[in-house]
Amino acid sequence: MTTITTTIPGRAGELLAALGDRAVLHDMYDPYGSQVYHGLSQHGDHEIRELLGIIRQLPGPVLDLAAGSGRLTMPFLAMGREVTALELSPSMLELLSARLDAGPAALRERCTVVPGDMSDFSLGRRFGAVVLGTTTVSLLDEAGRPGLYRSVREHLAEGGRFLLSTVEMDAARSGENEAEMIVPAGESTLRMFEYWAPGDAARTVTVFPGGLDECGEDEVHVCTTTIGVLPADRLEAELAEAGFAVRARHPLPMAGVRHPSVLLEAEVIA
Repeated sequence: MTTITTTIPGRAGELLAALGDRAVLHDMYDPYGSQVYHGLSQHGDHEIRELLGIIRQLPGPVLDLAAGSGRLTMPFLAMGREVTALELSPSMLELLSARLDAGPAALRERCTVVPGDMSDFSLGRRFGAVVLGTTTVSLLDEAGRPGLYRSVREHLAEGGRFLLSTVEMDAARSGENEAEMIVPAGESTLRMFEYWAPGDAARTVTVFPGGLDECGEDEVHVCTTTIGVLPADRLEAELAEAGFAVRARHPLPMAGVRHPSVLLEAEVIA
């Protein structure tokens, strides 16, 4: 369990308070939270088709930053590419390694798994595509993003592309959103709350197990994380300052009822 200092707003905060001492709060990337995140990440194929379409046009190996449990790594491998998967969380690395071990040998042989921080890494090689998907750039603050941009510049091959996605939050859909999600194979149901108010620098995501009324007096494990709000225009301006040119913006299908997303395709300026 990780100590969480963030105050949980909205209905999620009320549910958490009602649970009292029964609630065990986790960060989304600790050993327990990683399992929950993995289940959520298998829910749908958001942005995968768009990324595969671009990468098919680019030669060379792929670097998957903040690879997690392999939501993007596995499709990249399945298309026949050599992939380096970089991930900071030991729990996520264990999940990814387990998926690779359970898969075909040909996939394992083309994948290099590297423990590392997306905001500061040095791998000693270059890639045709560096990918930071699932709007993960929003997990880095203003101090962390320059290190990301510098590291990516140092690892992109000539003509390579930096592909990263972000969410455009819509003030008209602000407040709290609740969704019920069934993890793959119907193993369990999760209740996910997302809270964001216009002007907030971050949105708060909190995940409860389904069927709280059936938990009795048992402990209830709850996961939470905060995700920065990083509009595409601001991200493009930061990339330009770091020596990139955004060659294209690719609209993505909405990941939820209020998540218009965009995939930026950037290239290093000579």
